[in-house]
Amino acid sequence: MSVKLRPYRNGGWEVDIQFRLPDGTRHRERYKAPVESKSGALRWGQDRERHLLQHGPEPAKKEVPTLEEFAPKFLEGYAKADRHKPSGVASKETILRIHLIPVLGEQQLDAISNAQVQRLKLHLKDRAAKTVNNVLTVLNVMLKTAVEWEMIDQLPCSIRLLPVARRDAAFHDFEAYERLLEGARSIDWRTYVIALLGGEGGMRAGEIVALEWADIDLERRQISIRHSDWRGQLTSPKSGRGRFVAMTERVATALRKQRHLRSPRVLCLDDGKPITRQGAWSRVRYAAHRANVPTGVHILRHTFCSHLVMRGAAMRSVQELVGHQDLTMTQRYSHLSPAALIDTVRLLESRVAESGRGEILETAEGRDRKLKS
Repeated sequence: MSVKLRPYRNGGWEVDIQFRLPDGTRHRERYKAPVESKSGALRWGQDRERHLLQHGPEPAKKEVPTLEEFAPKFLEGYAKADRHKPSGVASKETILRIHLIPVLGEQQLDAISNAQVQRLKLHLKDRAAKTVNNVLTVLNVMLKTAVEWEMIDQLPCSIRLLPVARRDAAFHDFEAYERLLEGARSIDWRTYVIALLGGEGGMRAGEIVALEWADIDLERRQISIRHSDWRGQLTSPKSGRGRFVAMTERVATALRKQRHLRSPRVLCLDDGKPITRQGAWSRVRYAAHRANVPTGVHILRHTFCSHLVMRGAAMRSVQELVGHQDLTMTQRYSHLSPAALIDTVRLLESRVAESGRGEILETAEGRDRKLKS
């Protein structure tokens, strides 16, 4: 144990304390004494030495990274290591680069406060509520990951998502859908097949362009949806699991007529190269323009769901056909089934059966009152 003094470069004294810990480890600390005199600096050093011997040295303070420093570790060690889909990794990278790093990039993770989260929301005030919630969700996952990796001790802030207004999904009515099909047919067979697979198969854009002939059973009129295409990479469908869709006669006829050997993919160019997702939707937009009907990335899939519900399909069946993970997603279309609502209300008009159904005999509360009396 020793306390040494040496003159500090700008005046005063440097205190150098050295000793061994109980486990034999050599420990050393150097400070500028908070007093000017040599004797006072020595006494301060000896007091500090006694404190260290009694209580032990303070644990080294964690070096907490800033959000910008943590971002690449988060993408590699969380999103890619846990095998998130390429589209999910790209989405997180975009949110970090465009929204989070410009606003919170210089903040240490443990210093991100509730006020700064609100400032982030204000920065995103012109964005849709769903977009804001996506940004907040990535921030929340980042902070939770930092806690799991012991980079910070606890979550530094509370993150509240914005309420999202539920909007009815846009879709083509029956007449507009037929016009769209005619417009698609007038362009080429590929555009026609894309419109059919979306509007009568409920398939997503990535699922349509990833479809292979091996996934199609023309004899059973059944399509197996096993893959989705994202920027040329095959991944699992959005729900994470495959599903089967029965073909309508029009879908089966169109596929049967256009069977080719140029590529394993159903949709390809004349040289066998696959059609991209962007290329597929460019064709549909052109067909919609020709038919003078609205267009959108998801409108054909919404059309599939809407037409089924309008014709009396059960919500659970529609959910299975389109691969919704949650029935709540499918129930967006429930307002399109007026017949089901009318039938439900008519239950009130049905005659009460002799068994006494519908007759209030006695409530539990009434029975309790009788017992007390």
